[in-house]
Amino acid sequence: MNKNFTILLFLLFTSTVMAQSAGPKYVREAYTSFESGKYFEAIDKCQAAFTKLGSKGSLKQKGDMAFKIAESYRLLERYESANEWLDVCVELKYFDINPDIYFYKGEALRKMGDFGKAEKSYSEFKKIADGARSDEVDVALKSCEEYKFYDMMEPEINYEVQCETKINRKEFDMSPAFADKKGLKIYFSSSRQESSGIGRDPITGEKYMDLYVAEFDKNGDPTNVESIDKDGVVNTSESEGSLCFDKKFKTMYFTRCPNKDKMMLGCDIWKVNLVEGEFVDPIKLNLKQDEKESVGHPCLTTDGMKLIFASDMKSSGGDESFGGRDLWYISYNKKAKSWDSIPRNMGPSYNTSGNELFPSIGKGGEFFFASDGHKGIGGLDIFMCKPLEEKNTWDSPQNMGYPINSPSNDYAITSRGKKGYFTSERRLNNNQYAPDVWSYSIPPNLYDVKVIVHEFGNKNKRIPDAQVSFSGDDDSDWADNTNDKGTTIKFDVKNGKQRYINEDVTYSINAMKEGFLQNPNATKITTVGLKESQSFIVEIELVPIVEEIRTPEVRYPLNEWTFINDSTCMSKDSLEFLYNLLSTHPYITIDLFSHTDSRSSTNYNQVLSENRAKAVYKFLVEEKGIDSRRIQPIGKGEAEPASWIDDNGKAIVLTERYINKFRSSDKAKFERLHQINRRTTARITSQDFDPNTATPANPEWMEFKPLK
Repeated sequence: MNKNFTILLFLLFTSTVMAQSAGPKYVREAYTSFESGKYFEAIDKCQAAFTKLGSKGSLKQKGDMAFKIAESYRLLERYESANEWLDVCVELKYFDINPDIYFYKGEALRKMGDFGKAEKSYSEFKKIADGARSDEVDVALKSCEEYKFYDMMEPEINYEVQCETKINRKEFDMSPAFADKKGLKIYFSSSRQESSGIGRDPITGEKYMDLYVAEFDKNGDPTNVESIDKDGVVNTSESEGSLCFDKKFKTMYFTRCPNKDKMMLGCDIWKVNLVEGEFVDPIKLNLKQDEKESVGHPCLTTDGMKLIFASDMKSSGGDESFGGRDLWYISYNKKAKSWDSIPRNMGPSYNTSGNELFPSIGKGGEFFFASDGHKGIGGLDIFMCKPLEEKNTWDSPQNMGYPINSPSNDYAITSRGKKGYFTSERRLNNNQYAPDVWSYSIPPNLYDVKVIVHEFGNKNKRIPDAQVSFSGDDDSDWADNTNDKGTTIKFDVKNGKQRYINEDVTYSINAMKEGFLQNPNATKITTVGLKESQSFIVEIELVPIVEEIRTPEVRYPLNEWTFINDSTCMSKDSLEFLYNLLSTHPYITIDLFSHTDSRSSTNYNQVLSENRAKAVYKFLVEEKGIDSRRIQPIGKGEAEPASWIDDNGKAIVLTERYINKFRSSDKAKFERLHQINRRTTARITSQDFDPNTATPANPEWMEFKPLK
């Protein structure tokens, strides 16, 4: 793409020095049209010359004319016709004179989406080109290898793209840019019939381009598409193209390309102010040393301190071009209140030996540009660079992938994060490749949350009619009650399409019910940073206010107060219940009770139970770090037998007398009932623990008593 129509079409026109050609007048005229860049006109003249040469012309003459026809078609992006004429060049063995025919054939095939054949053409060029275009060919071959299965490509992100048919015409429409803060208005460039220039561009056969505006209603439909300027301040008889605004949308920078016959003038960037809806005071920025050079595609950073643009200039301020069109920038001098006059190159992180064009800045500070030098699907692809911490610096470029990019040229994106517009030349139906304005959107991720409320430590005992409340950091809040059967609520759609859980919001969720402790710690869920839809499940535990809280099973060896921790019983795992209760409810205090069965003497069992209560106390304080002032260990000995539901559903107090009934008849049941009496329980004594005023714990609770 050293002299690609795409580049000229993007209003970055560089006139080509006309080469002199010997031969008949019709050959000289054909050469003149092609070399002056008038490709639309050159097709007919070169085809006529090719026919007239007939058998009279040499293979070199006919091959050269066939190549110019192919290039005219390719640069006008009529790739099928270009490929047919490049096949003629191959038949004439013109590749012995100009190996580029295989390179350009690869380019045409790649933009037609035929990566397999394109790969063969690039490889054939590499064999005979003696190292020419090595960087370009290597990038192209890597692209063919990566995207040869293009038809089966999965979207890089869940983009939805569509052609804006209510804006576009059969003529060229391109380079959209947001023109207001709400994102409801875009400016774009078009060659439609009502454009103000007289005559047609001999390069494209289209009218000279003007800037137009499209405004959108709340449904996203354009309500008004018209010229931005009917007074000739911005739109003139020349071509006006790619633009950008400052952050207040009061100043516009745009590209203007002269069309004066036989004058080799490049494009310039102009600045114009918008005052009460009218454009005033257009000024041309002096950015180049040579009038033949082109500058265009202005891009203003968010802070207004850098103006980035594309240019074919070879050097400036000691910086050299990397080839093709590069991205350059100038800085704003606050003290002088003016732009620096010497452009600087953006450097090798962005520029390649190919073409880099159409820079823009996204809503989140992202830096976008189009390139055919970085690895891509085909032609120009759009690349994105994430912003770094240092102001106006960005990470390495990343290809935005399918479906933003396609085998055709894709460029000039204007982005507001999840929605935006860009230019694409992908084919619609059987139409020719031509630039149109396309839009993209990222559908919102869909989130829902299911809330389950159950008793603390018992997931199977769910709590009906508990109030569940939500509070979002976007100031949203709502509440609902669990149902009477099980206690779950699913929050998804409120009404219509409005949803409970939205993107980029953090929610605090809590539950409460009379007869249960207030949960001090809300559960949080967040959708911030999530890239996909998601369903959340939130479990909230409420502690019932009861006389006795039974812990899971804790066992001790006979006549000891050390915990059994083996395959038969992991007592410390069971004690996690108490730890979780105290750690999740940091304001409660408890009395901790240990009970024994009735065997052995009353005094013996009393001391044994006190030591076992202290063992649990020490575990929670020393190993788990619970404040010792929140727990009081109490030994109950055999004084308070447990209750048990017998086989008939009757509540029985497990007294020694009752248990002894099974001493002989059912030994297993006898032992099991004694085990039920050997238990650890707790009772909540307060809900207002204050570490600043609490009295010290009894130091004796850390000491065990000897058994007698």
